[in-house]
Amino acid sequence: MQNEIKAVFFDVDGTLLSHTLNDVPESTRRAIDKLRSRGILTVVATGRHMEEFNKLPVSSLPFDGYLMLNGQLLLDSERRVYSGTAIDQGEMEILAGIFSARHIPFVMIGENERYINYVNDTVIKTQEQTKGLVPKLGHYKGEKIYQILAFVEEHHRQILHNLLDECAVTSWHDTGIDIIPKNGGKTVGMQQFLKEHGLEQSESMAFGDGENDMEMLRYAGIGVAMGNSSDKVKAAADYVTDSVDNDGIEKALLHFGLID
Repeated sequence: MQNEIKAVFFDVDGTLLSHTLNDVPESTRRAIDKLRSRGILTVVATGRHMEEFNKLPVSSLPFDGYLMLNGQLLLDSERRVYSGTAIDQGEMEILAGIFSARHIPFVMIGENERYINYVNDTVIKTQEQTKGLVPKLGHYKGEKIYQILAFVEEHHRQILHNLLDECAVTSWHDTGIDIIPKNGGKTVGMQQFLKEHGLEQSESMAFGDGENDMEMLRYAGIGVAMGNSSDKVKAAADYVTDSVDNDGIEKALLHFGLID
């Protein structure tokens, strides 16, 4: 198994990063060092923007690539953007109308900036719980948008899902969703990364804990759900490890013989 897996993709929140510790567990740091020492590529796959990522403890770790905004922006090992998939302009007309109406807190995310239409208690509480930053207030000016965050209850999520034909809506928190291009996602980012490095799908492993990780877990040669995942996410994985706070990443890598 050690010789078959050549790239490992990691979600950040609840996978690499423990919100209990507000840090990366020492066992995870150790495990990633061992992977890299054996020539196995390590890749971040997160819904976060690099602006946020750079302020997290996980940013001190070296990686071979970064799939940001759920795979909509791809960065190399030097954190330079080299590819992106923007939301369809037709869909942006609908989303821009919702943004301007200010009925739902929306965060517009472009390549270089993030901004929100308004802030309410749901935004503040959700960002506090996930160690996220509350973006500055801003106005949509027609630029390319790669992802939208919405802070909503379940019924709003269903409304958005029904409205959007060219976008996918996935959850990362009870009150937080991502809106991304239907032809995007972490899996698409994985496919591009693997192709660029001459690797096969079967040579990949992925770790995640959220709904926005499910397709990535299904696509990977080995998909590993963290013990702190929901039952829905666990069902999408090939293997369920321990939680982020109980050395889940290290235990799974030991189980599959990628490290010792």
